[in-house]
Amino acid sequence: MITVEMKPPRRRRGRWLWSRQRIVAIFSYRYDAHLVPDLLANLDPIVDGWIAYDDRAADDIFSSEPRRRRALIGAAHEAGADWVLAMDPDERMENAVAGRIGQLIDGSRRISWGFHCREMYTAANYRIDGPWGRKMQHRLFRAYHPDRFRSIDLHGAWFPEDLGLKLRDSGLNLYHLKMIEPKRRAARRDLYNHLDPDRRLQQIGYDYLADESGAVLEAIPAGRDYLPAHTDDGGLWMADVSVDRRR
Repeated sequence: MITVEMKPPRRRRGRWLWSRQRIVAIFSYRYDAHLVPDLLANLDPIVDGWIAYDDRAADDIFSSEPRRRRALIGAAHEAGADWVLAMDPDERMENAVAGRIGQLIDGSRRISWGFHCREMYTAANYRIDGPWGRKMQHRLFRAYHPDRFRSIDLHGAWFPEDLGLKLRDSGLNLYHLKMIEPKRRAARRDLYNHLDPDRRLQQIGYDYLADESGAVLEAIPAGRDYLPAHTDDGGLWMADVSVDRRR
């Protein structure tokens, strides 16, 4: 089931002019449904509405990611979005995005803006050693017709290469909360090893997700935090494939 909540597009200042381009957040939820209210509070100063895919009726351990994404892209296009901000319930944008969003969407629409994906290891510290410090997620892009959507089964982009979008670094942070709880690090490793046992979809594999050797953490810099503040519930937020292995 898809839910659409829209507001009148707000007036934003770009680099030179003001505009009323409509920015719509899209996301799906299932095991992490309880995280959605704080996600919406985080995004409220940034977007002009949101579209959610309720995946709680799915039977598979992990339902088709391309199918969910295509449905969300289609709903955003139908709702009249100019720009799409793709998120997950366990992610938060840094507060500064609200003040910069008008500049990001000003000018060319053939750009996809990337955000530094900060894998949180505590509510205030993220990991930066090795591949952890290089993660980038391109999540802000122009809306497009869903017939053009194509993606691999896992870890695919939200838009096809032939859309011709240039990848740019916004310099802003996207905070991922799932890795705060150690048992979720192991569960995430196990889930992706279950879904992609031959590592066809990610060359580095997934064991590194639970490998804490050599971990280097960095505190969120002053003025770059996110709201609402997160208090972790210690839950798993995903399917527990270890249960299937024990049967």
